[in-house]
This record gives sequence, structure tokens and C-alpha cells, in this order.
Amino acid sequence: MFKDRKLIIATKHEKEKVIAPILEKSLGVFCFVNENFDTDLLGTFTGEIERELDPITTARQKCLMAMELTNCDLGLASEGSFGPHPSLFFICADDEFLIFIDKKNNLEIVVRELSIATNFNGKEIKTEEELLQFANSVNFPSHGLILRKDRVDNNDIIKGITEINRLKEAFNKLFDKFKSVYAETDMRALYNPSRMKVIEAATQKLITKINSLCPQCSKPGFGITDAKRGLKCSLCGLPTSTILNYIYVCQHCQYTKEEMYPHKKTTEDPMYCDYCNP
Repeated sequence: MFKDRKLIIATKHEKEKVIAPILEKSLGVFCFVNENFDTDLLGTFTGEIERELDPITTARQKCLMAMELTNCDLGLASEGSFGPHPSLFFICADDEFLIFIDKKNNLEIVVRELSIATNFNGKEIKTEEELLQFANSVNFPSHGLILRKDRVDNNDIIKGITEINRLKEAFNKLFDKFKSVYAETDMRALYNPSRMKVIEAATQKLITKINSLCPQCSKPGFGITDAKRGLKCSLCGLPTSTILNYIYVCQHCQYTKEEMYPHKKTTEDPMYCDYCNP
């Protein structure tokens, strides 16, 4: 279905370095990027342009815009968000969505990779010593930094800092002018190897989903669409928050499959029961 076709990767931040090798090897496509396509038009991490849409809608729009610009009927885009993990409190997470669109075969396949393997952080800095301590804590210089006047100011921003001398110069320039500096991690993929690894993992997940065919119509992308929780406690028999089954639905023919006990266990340990272990 995909062999020898061209595929546009909608990025300006070098994501193709981890995405393209996987897609080309697994699907037989020829990946390319278009340098004239500016993904920042749909939002920037530093806030100069606010992202107005949710991550999936943004990724879809990004992908379709790149496909139209290049007159290509096969495309892929990603969109990442950073902040508190939805269930692991006080831990930051990288939430990546990948969307794969094939106009020729009317396919749209989406995957999500939620990871705590991120250096996402920011701090108000008063001295050069504090700056160097912060830089060391977020894996500088392999991971880039951004300096600005304060956390919400979008006028004086210095991005993509990966050298110690440039870091000190940027700090002194901003501090002399404003007497305050806010340092943060540069979350653009080309300046953040940790994020690149999460995008790579998401791409592998995408390939798995593409290769999962619907048992009824044989279309790619037959994946989990929902999960029901409520696996019974082995001691009291009450439902726990552990997943009881996965629901698979084909987006083309609507064939539905329910996989009971995806973790291969029919009861849960009482330690995970809110009644037995409140």
C-alpha cells in the first residue's frame, strides 16, 4: 500500500532524523521535508504564537498543510505538549502525538506516546552560579536552553543556546537590561535529544499500529480505541482501577473487538484495591 511512495514529514525542527529511517525501512516510502513550510505558524513553545487548537487537531492541520504545499498524498506530523503528568503528580511529562495521513487510501492513523523521560523545566535566575547549576540539572549543553526576561515575556527571548560562552553572554545581556532572567529548557526537537527519543518511540508505535490490520476489512490501523477499568480484587471481589479489557474499533468498517484481561490476569492483587488497601 505504501511502498515506493513519497511521504512528507511536516517539520522544521529536524524530526525527520528519527522518523524517516523507521518509516522508510518499515513501509518502503521515501521521506522528505519542505524547508518552506513553517510549523511555527500553528504555535510555538515559547508563546510568541499561541497554539489555538488541541494537539491532535494541530498535528492534523500541520500534516494537511504540508501535504497541500508539496502536492503529496502521504504525510506525517507530530505535536508535543509538556507539563504535569496526568496521573503521576509532581512529575513532568512529554506528551507526543503522531498523525499519519494517506489521502489515496482514505487513512488517518494517530498514536500517542506519554513519557516522563523529559528535562522540561524552568527557573528564575539571579546569578551566574544559579544559571550554571540549572543548566547542569537539565543536561546542558547536549540539551539547549532559552533565556528571557521573565516566564511570560515574549519580547526578549534568546533561543537555541548550546554553548557555555553564549549562555553566559545571553544571561549578562538580559540581566544588565532587566535585572531578572528566566531560564528554561528548549523543547524544540532539534535542541532536545530526550524529546527526539520520545518521538522515535512514538514512530515505532505508529508502525505497529499501521501493521495491525482489521480482521474484517484488512485496512491498516486497527488499534485500541478505549480501555475499560475494573479488574476485580482477588480478596474482596470489588473492581479496581486496573484495566479489565481493551476495545478495538476499525475506523473504516466499524468492526469492534474486545480483548479481555489484556495483562493476562483475571484478578488484581489486593495492594491495588482501594477497599483493601485504602
